[in-house]
Amino acid sequence: MKTARDAWRRLEPVHAMIYFVPEGRRRYADLGLSGPAGYFASRSAAFGPVPAELVVSAFYNFHPGLVRGALDGVWDTTTPRQVLDARYAAADEALRRAGVHELPHLDEVVALARRAAEAAREHPQGRPLFAAHAALPWPDQPLLQLWHAQTLLREFRGDGHVASLLSEGVGGLEALLLHAATGETSVSMLKATRAWPEEEWTGTRERLRERGLLDGDGLSPEGERLRAHIEDRTDRLALPAYAALGDAGCERLAELARLYGRTVVDAGLLKFR
Repeated sequence: MKTARDAWRRLEPVHAMIYFVPEGRRRYADLGLSGPAGYFASRSAAFGPVPAELVVSAFYNFHPGLVRGALDGVWDTTTPRQVLDARYAAADEALRRAGVHELPHLDEVVALARRAAEAAREHPQGRPLFAAHAALPWPDQPLLQLWHAQTLLREFRGDGHVASLLSEGVGGLEALLLHAATGETSVSMLKATRAWPEEEWTGTRERLRERGLLDGDGLSPEGERLRAHIEDRTDRLALPAYAALGDAGCERLAELARLYGRTVVDAGLLKFR
């Protein structure tokens, strides 16, 4: 299970950079989408022109008002197909800027990631965001096949993570606070991007303390146990994808993916601006 998680985590920057790179912002702006509208429209475009409430449910830890406001009138301005095309074009442009297309063993990395993603497609039940992306056609060129494969693997894991949170009675804002309490991410960044009002942030923190999950602003021993349990369950729910590779395939993908993820990070493609 650890090897499968390493394979996902090391390759994840190849997908995640799309939320930070200027190529995405520019292409969404060309369609009349600025700020949060670009993010929510591009990541939810695979659903088609659906009501904002579906996006609220799938995106889980964003304040519902932020989602509704960002998507208000979006599909009167552009179409899901145009947004998807812009997203793929931005991914291609950014990854090429980082030189990912020139890295060794590209064909092998693509083949391994795609095999895992194809295996995940056999398990769409209960994973709406993944299923919507899995219904999209595969790109023709290898670099975008890699990005699409890791997109599927990310959303497959993400939907499983939401299921794990729900099963433990951890809501979206509670999940953010527990994550912030680890010290692994910036509280200011979470507040800025998820847009929960300060009074809700404060009230939820107090409720987590009452549940014994926080000690001050950090995790209590019980909070650490719960987070570890949720992460472990998330890993297990992601296994149907990586089981298709076997232990040797997961080890090989994890080995090769290290250079790919590091290249994206070193190129500055994950910098929050």
